[in-house]
Formats: sequence, structure tokens, C-alpha cells
Amino acid sequence: MGPTAALRRIAYLLEREGAATYKVRAFRQAAVAADELGPGRLELLASSGRLTDVPGIGDTTARVIAEAIAGGTPSYLAELERSPSVPLSPDAARLRARLRGDCHSHSDWSDGGSPIPEMAAAAVELGHEYIALTDHSPRLTVARGLSADRLRSQLEVVAALNEGLAPFRIMTGIEVDILEDGSLDQDEDLLGALDVVVASVHSKLRMEAPQMTRRMVAAVENPHSDILGHCTGRLVSGKGREPSSFDAEAVFGACAKTGTAVEINSRPERRDPPEDLLKLAAELGCSVSIDTDAHAPGQLEWLGLGCEQAVQAGVPAGSVVNSWQADKLLEWTAGHGVARRGGTP
Repeated sequence: MGPTAALRRIAYLLEREGAATYKVRAFRQAAVAADELGPGRLELLASSGRLTDVPGIGDTTARVIAEAIAGGTPSYLAELERSPSVPLSPDAARLRARLRGDCHSHSDWSDGGSPIPEMAAAAVELGHEYIALTDHSPRLTVARGLSADRLRSQLEVVAALNEGLAPFRIMTGIEVDILEDGSLDQDEDLLGALDVVVASVHSKLRMEAPQMTRRMVAAVENPHSDILGHCTGRLVSGKGREPSSFDAEAVFGACAKTGTAVEINSRPERRDPPEDLLKLAAELGCSVSIDTDAHAPGQLEWLGLGCEQAVQAGVPAGSVVNSWQADKLLEWTAGHGVARRGGTP
């Protein structure tokens, strides 16, 4: 493995582990710096011990480069490769094998850490048939949410990329904020033009339960909403965050009625919804989307964690929308919106 490939592989494995962003960034920046130098210059600097003179290359990344140039597997990479991803139960592994894609991911257009092509390439490597690109909407300024104009520009980029990626497909999409009144934070016409719309609450998470219930039901009933994202907003690691309060039976009942899928958010710090709520969603007949909410390529491997959640809660495999082929998924996202507007799907 060449030095830049080794650096990128380390970054990927760190992402899979959920390592701090600064660590991942150090290896990705070093890979860019090494690419810009070219093999000859890189080898010359390595032989003279001057790699750290290059901006973007530090002591650890210089050691990785030098070890790769010498023809061996860098020791840091070998150590990470010995730490496999979390093993799955047999039932979760079978469900994971049925999944064809991921309906919730982010790029560096909002708060993700990698360009769209890198996210797509990682999805292809994992055997995905598609990935939905769902960067944030404008109200979430801390995440560099996309204005209508930026989203239109992104659609053009995705269309160009898809020409060279077929049969793999990047589905157009957005993670759109559910505003306090239940409306969605993006132009209606644009939402209607997207392949996948994930609607999520990101603000006023401590709203009183009756108001939060009305807010979420209104969003679920919006004809553009395809998936209800990380419905409780809880965080189960670090300082943690308690789940939002709402009438789950009313919200999931609205999901079942409208055909809006309930997301199983596979991020280790979210694992949302909790098992009791996920069981309720399954009992009420909700469709489910098992998603990673990936903000980096290595995080796309977290789908298995969501599969484990689904199995533990008794979610029927046939109700998982991203186990469907791309054409069926797109028929579903288009069709249930039409039905909710009073037309014929």
C-alpha cells in the first residue's frame, strides 16, 4: 500500500471507531499534502528525514509515510486493522446483508468531513447500490446548512457525478429541520424535487410534550417528508442528552398512516429511537429506515449497529425501506407524497 493510500485507510478506520475529528483530519490532510508532493519528492524528503517540514505532515503521519515507502505496512495502520468493527449477531448480520443503501449521510457541503465523491466511493466499496446525500437545511447555521441556491448547486454536482458512477446512484436529498410550528426548513418546490427527505428536530428539544407532538405530527403529515430522523434527539454518550418528550403513539401512528418511515439512527452516540419506542413503531406498522447519519466515509460502516437495534426490537425485515432496490425506494418516496396530497400514487 502506498503512503497516501495508507494515510486515507487510517483516516477511514479512525472514522469507523468514532475517533475525534482532529485525528481524522490530520491523516486526511497529510494524504492531500503527500499527493501534491508526488512520489519522487515524497521519497526524497522521507530519506532525508524532512517530511515534517511539509505543512500538513506531522510526526505520526511522517512515520506512516516513511514506513509505507519502505515497503512495509505502517505500524499504526496494522494496529487499527487488528481492531475489527463490532461483531453482529447472526440475525443482525442477515439483516445487514439485505440492506442496499443508506438514506442519511452528510458531506463537506454542510457539517460532514469529506467531499461527496469520497462518501460515494466508500459506499461503493461497502457494496451499497445507493446512498442518499442529506446535508442540513439553512436554519442549522452551525452545520453550514444549505440555502436553496446552494442546494440547487449541489443537485447539479450530484447529477454530474452520477453519470460516471452508474449503476451506483447518489440520491439527492436533505436532512430538513422541523421548525417549531412543524413546517419544513426549505423551499417546497425544492423539497418536491429531491429523492429523499429526512425530517428531523434539531432545536427546542425540551419543548413541552403536547407542543412537540403537534410539531412532529405536522412534519410527518407534510407530503414531502419521507423519513422521520432521530426522533427523540437523545444522546447516550459523553455528557448525554435526555430524549424529547412527545406522544409516541400519536407520532408513530401518523407515520404509519402517511407512510413516513421511522429512522433507526445507527450513530453510536444516538441509537435512536430507544428500544421501547422502536417496538411501538413496529407494532403500529411503521416502515423503518436503518441509517448511519454518516458525517465521514468510515461511519458508513455503522449500518450494522442499526441492524442490531432493529433485531432486538422485532422490526420486520420487510418493513426496512433501504432493503429495497433503488427503483422501488424512489417509487415509494414519490408515491406516498402524492397520496398524501390527495392524488393517486
